[in-house]
Amino acid sequence: MTNEEPQSSLLLDEQLCFALYAAQRAVTAAYRPILDELGLTYPQYLVLLVLWERGETTVKELAEALRLDYGTVSPLLKRLEAAGLVRRERSARDERSVLVACTARAEELKERATGVPGALLESTGLDLAAVARLREELWQLTEKARPHL
Repeated sequence: MTNEEPQSSLLLDEQLCFALYAAQRAVTAAYRPILDELGLTYPQYLVLLVLWERGETTVKELAEALRLDYGTVSPLLKRLEAAGLVRRERSARDERSVLVACTARAEELKERATGVPGALLESTGLDLAAVARLREELWQLTEKARPHL
């Protein structure tokens, strides 16, 4: 071990967490003009992606899919409901459970949203193979970094 190794490990640009943070902010910023055309924020887009994929789902399942806590998902859903994009209702089978589903307006928005992934690729200059590799590495990192209880 050299004398420089311990010091270099504290350099900002050598931190994995900072590289991920900077990349996340840059990608979210790249999405912003694309999603502005749809009238959505990035977190709202993620909620709709889950609902478009799964259909009606519980708030709990939605939060799990997005890897968010209930306290973060609930205000998102309130804003989407106010915008007329989702509806929430208590489950008839389990009063403790709240079901969330897209409205017809959200289903119409889905058609326009199909261009979002391609627009992001174009804005970043990445090709499909590079995106697939990067996504796989990030999911592997997520799995390895996740606390195992």
